[in-house]
Amino acid sequence: MNESVGSRQANLSRILRLVHLDGPISRATLTSATGLNRSTIADLVGDLATLGLVEERAPDPSRRVGRPSPLVSAHPDVVAVAANPEVDALTLAVVGLDRGVRRRERIEMTDLLTPERTAELIGERVATWRADDLADARIVGVGVAVPGLVRASDGLVRDAPHLGWRDTALRELVEAATGLPTAVGNDAAFGVLAEHLFGAARGFDDVVYLNGGASGIGGGLIVHGMPVGGASGYSGEFGQNRPGIAAVSDRRADDGVLEDEVSRSRLLAVLGHGNVDEPELARLLRSAEAPEVLDEIARQRRILATALANAVNVLNPAVVVLGGFLAMLAAGDTAGLTDAVAAQTMHANGEDFSILPAALAEDRLLIGAAEAAFGELLHDPAGAAS
Repeated sequence: MNESVGSRQANLSRILRLVHLDGPISRATLTSATGLNRSTIADLVGDLATLGLVEERAPDPSRRVGRPSPLVSAHPDVVAVAANPEVDALTLAVVGLDRGVRRRERIEMTDLLTPERTAELIGERVATWRADDLADARIVGVGVAVPGLVRASDGLVRDAPHLGWRDTALRELVEAATGLPTAVGNDAAFGVLAEHLFGAARGFDDVVYLNGGASGIGGGLIVHGMPVGGASGYSGEFGQNRPGIAAVSDRRADDGVLEDEVSRSRLLAVLGHGNVDEPELARLLRSAEAPEVLDEIARQRRILATALANAVNVLNPAVVVLGGFLAMLAAGDTAGLTDAVAAQTMHANGEDFSILPAALAEDRLLIGAAEAAFGELLHDPAGAAS
């Protein structure tokens, strides 16, 4: 690749990323953000429009100051399919390059999903959607958020213990079932990516993210603005840490790890419910009045506070983002949880951090998985779109 071709690829990538992350965005703003001249921006936007990746519309007529500049937005028909296999359901979504969630579906499971069945279901849904409301869409890939260890180098699922998957080549299975390039990663790693780009952690360079789901607790890290995956991509497994539990009466699992004590299944058991989705669980917890439910929430909050204090002491984040049922545990008294964490940290570490719920709510893992599926397109728009 010669220098001029490489430079053009880089500029197309830069423009498409800005439109994807911040759009709709004016040509004038693109000129200011990139330092490129107006004619170059017009040329690059024209190329991306020809590729079907962006579209332009007239500027807002209410803006009377200065020279009007067309608005550039990601084309809504450029989409990725995202999937999150869990012990109780397979959740799928269609996410646009314009960040819109066009479709969402939860398929309840009575038996554990196998990798093969997961790929089969994704393939079936893609085929159905292509014959229906995605007939005119361009599906660029599939992203799968897995609750377990996923090797960064090749997407091999090394261990998803709650699903019973070990050393599973899930990417190859999904690609065979869909005919689409596929990215596979840890669910919480995708969750922190989504929250950092679009959600509660946007604008923060040092983030601890904990995700609470049916398969336990996972985590993700942003340090100095960059995701931290570790040597093989397995970092962030906060759920496997052994928390300090001050009161013996708070312990429920003999020598258990964090996700054995702070547990969605324990909440559902005390609520007397089985398989429910996140919005329904949140509703049940908000309306809970029974003493045994309130006691269990308080117990889990105490243990979670200690686990978060350990993370704050080690990593000194600006913000801790909680997703899934962990956000529900914090809801209603986030300030109280923050105080309980700060009381167990070194003074300097605990004086300037905040705890926030995941802003993308139940879509956080799916938006993160879609972001991984968009990766090649954002890196090389002309090459990936051709």
